[in-house]
Amino acid sequence: MRAAVFNKPGEKLEIRDVAVPDPGEGEVLLRVHRCGICGTDLHMTDAHNSMCAPPGYILGHERSAEVVAVGKGVNRLKVGDHVVPHPTKGCGQCASCKGGSPYFCINGPVPWFGGFAEYMTALDASCARLPNTLSLDDAAIIEPLAVGLLGIECNPFEPGANIVVIGTGPVGIAAAFWARQASAGKIAAVASSRTREHIARAVGVDAFFTTGPDLVGELHEYFGGMPDVVLECAGFPGAIELAVNIVRPCGSVNVLGICEHQDPWMPAMAVYKQLRLQFAVGTHLKMFEHAANTLDRGIVDPLAMITDIIAFEQLPDAFEALKQRGAQCKVVLDPKL
Repeated sequence: MRAAVFNKPGEKLEIRDVAVPDPGEGEVLLRVHRCGICGTDLHMTDAHNSMCAPPGYILGHERSAEVVAVGKGVNRLKVGDHVVPHPTKGCGQCASCKGGSPYFCINGPVPWFGGFAEYMTALDASCARLPNTLSLDDAAIIEPLAVGLLGIECNPFEPGANIVVIGTGPVGIAAAFWARQASAGKIAAVASSRTREHIARAVGVDAFFTTGPDLVGELHEYFGGMPDVVLECAGFPGAIELAVNIVRPCGSVNVLGICEHQDPWMPAMAVYKQLRLQFAVGTHLKMFEHAANTLDRGIVDPLAMITDIIAFEQLPDAFEALKQRGAQCKVVLDPKL
C-alpha cells in the first residue's frame, strides 16, 4: 500500500510502498477514505517539539474509514462498517477506555495515527461507528468537529450568551459552529487576518475582527459591553491574556489552543475578574458520534472549512506549505485519487 512516511525533521514526507498491517487482537483493519492534515501532524515533524515523531512514522489522525477486516476478539464492529477512529490508543480495558475516553487511559495513552496511508489498524473499542447514511467524504472533519464541541461542553454557557472566538483555524471554526448550535447570542471571531472570514461567517459568526491595539475596545463597542465567554482556539503566546482582558467579570475563558512556548501573563487579572478558566483536551467518542449525527441530519455548514482535497502525490508539498501561514483551512488527503 502507499503511505506518506516521516523520516526526520527538515525533510518532506516520503511516499512509499509499505506492507498492509495485520489487525491484532481487539483491532480492526481500516481502508482510509479521507484524512485531514492537522496542526498536531505539523508539530510532530518539528525537532524542537517534545512529541517529535520517530523515523518511519505515519502521521494523520483525522480519518474516515471503512472496516475491511477484524482481528481476534472483535465483536462490536464488522466488515463494511464506516468509522472514525479516535486519535489516541489506550489499553482498551480501564474505565476511561471502556467509557469512550482513551485519551485519559490510566495505563498511558499513546498517539494512534497512521491516516496518511491506504490502510491502517485501530482498536475496535476506540472507533466511533457512523450512520450508514453519512458520506465518508464528510466524515473526515468529525475529529476536528469533536475538538470544537469539547470546547463548548467542558464549560457550557447559557443560551443567548455573547461569545468571542480567538482563532479561525479548523478548531476555531468548529467551536464557532457549536456555539451557534448551542444558541449563543452574538458570536464574534478574532484572527490576525481576514483570510478565513468567509468560512467563519458560513458557520454562524456574526462579526469579524483582526488583532490590533484597539481590539478590546472594538469588541466592547460591538457587544455593548464585555462578552460572556471567550473560546481561545489559536494557541499563540499572549492568547490567554488577550482572552482574559476581553471577557466580562465572572465570565468564562475556555482554552482549546495549544501553546508550546513559554507564555508569561498576569493571572491577577483573571482573579480580579473572578473568571472561570477551563482548559480542554481529550475528546470522547460520544462527541464523535454527536458530530456525525449532526452532519447526518443535513447540517453541513462546517464543511466550509475544507479548502483543498489532495492526492497522495500532492501530500508532501501540501504538508510543507501548511507550515507557513496561508489561505488554507482544512486540507484533506483522499488516498483514492
